[in-house]
Amino acid sequence: MRSILVDAGPLIALFDRDDAHHDAIRDLLRRASGRLITTWPVLTETSHLLVFDVRAQVDFYGWVADGGVLVHDLPVAALERITGLVEKDRDRPMDLADATLVVAAETLGITEIISIDRDLDIDRTADRAWFVNLCTARA
Repeated sequence: MRSILVDAGPLIALFDRDDAHHDAIRDLLRRASGRLITTWPVLTETSHLLVFDVRAQVDFYGWVADGGVLVHDLPVAALERITGLVEKDRDRPMDLADATLVVAAETLGITEIISIDRDLDIDRTADRAWFVNLCTARA
């Protein structure tokens, strides 16, 4: 089965009806075939940025609990790779959520991602594979 990584921006847009990307992300996720995968730091970032609306947070948690997205657990050993990613480009530092998505991509062999932020359009995995961002691929 096809697997697609998902970043915090699209998750926020999905649960914030006032977000400029809400309709486009909702439509993209309806059309996307396959399972969505993310990491705990992405869920944390999403929850933090949905803090303005408790109902949106609760709906988000329920959606995750119902299998809307699978959460890939990274071992503590992944911190070495995460640290390397964060240090690599000091002029545009990578945050923890994005670094964990890169590590998940490497671990799971996934190159498709849904991200509103353009950083993952220029990042590559350890084997130099580019991400295919389904948000920008359709633009």
